[in-house]
Amino acid sequence: MTISPRVRLAAALFAFAPLVAAIPHNAWAQAADFPDKPVKLLTNFPAGGPLDILGRALAIPLQAELKQPFVVDNRPGAGGNIGADLVAKSPADGYTVLLTIDTTLTINPHLYASMPFELKDLKPLMIVSSSGLTVGVVPSVAARTLPDFIAQTKRENITFASAGNGSPGHLAAEIFATATGSKITHVPYRGNAPAVTALLSNEVQAGILATPGLLPHLQAGKVRPLAVTGGRRSPLLPAVPTVGELGMKNLQFEVLYMAMVPAATPEPIVAKLRDALLKTLAMPEIERRLASLDMVGLGETGKVAADHLDANRARYGAVVKSTGMKVD
Repeated sequence: MTISPRVRLAAALFAFAPLVAAIPHNAWAQAADFPDKPVKLLTNFPAGGPLDILGRALAIPLQAELKQPFVVDNRPGAGGNIGADLVAKSPADGYTVLLTIDTTLTINPHLYASMPFELKDLKPLMIVSSSGLTVGVVPSVAARTLPDFIAQTKRENITFASAGNGSPGHLAAEIFATATGSKITHVPYRGNAPAVTALLSNEVQAGILATPGLLPHLQAGKVRPLAVTGGRRSPLLPAVPTVGELGMKNLQFEVLYMAMVPAATPEPIVAKLRDALLKTLAMPEIERRLASLDMVGLGETGKVAADHLDANRARYGAVVKSTGMKVD
């Protein structure tokens, strides 16, 4: 049986209630005035990408819930490391919240020789939502199915765009090349939006990119979808098969969209932000907005979120090692 996002989020709110009740009254008193000034939602990838769109969708209801502006600030670079580092070193007062995708925390530690921050410097508020990727090609590519595309990439070198070193698209492209024996050239960009723009302008021939950013161009016929990486077909692309249907289950991927704060942020403030996020995700208008982006609301917190990240980190670490991925 499929559980709806609203039911999952209601369950998360119910499970979260005892944790909130357990916080001492005097600790809540310390956070009673929070927030009393604007809160920065710092995204570590460029404007126009799925993370930026999600942040702007969440900002309005969060402002209504907590009575202060939530301002989106884009700080891209180094696979998300630059923005994450800025938040990790920000005052631990709840006024700077990182919106990131999980790969900054699950792929980058395996890929970069050194990281500007440690994972323990950041505390997860919530895994907000998830989305899949789409294998897309420009119209000039002859192949019209994934099997035909694989055959073409064995005959000729194909350029693959990604949202940057360590991005899901980078990892997926390396798995694709290793699993199929394809000839590909990885071309990293500074985020999903620039990678999509590169596809549209024929700078590159293909990409395995976050579906939310590709959707309007897939629907307009400017990019040809060959497969989606989710466990089931996208409701917005029902005619496009999954990689699993095509015999490539090892290419199944999800992108996790997360909110985090500096690790020393007081728990009452963390709890207040989590509660506001959970209420926001349960709103019908936000459910509709996520659905329009081909995202699924998750609202995962605590051990559930930690286990999800640990599983992805272990899987991606093995992939980085086996494929010999490098920072280009």
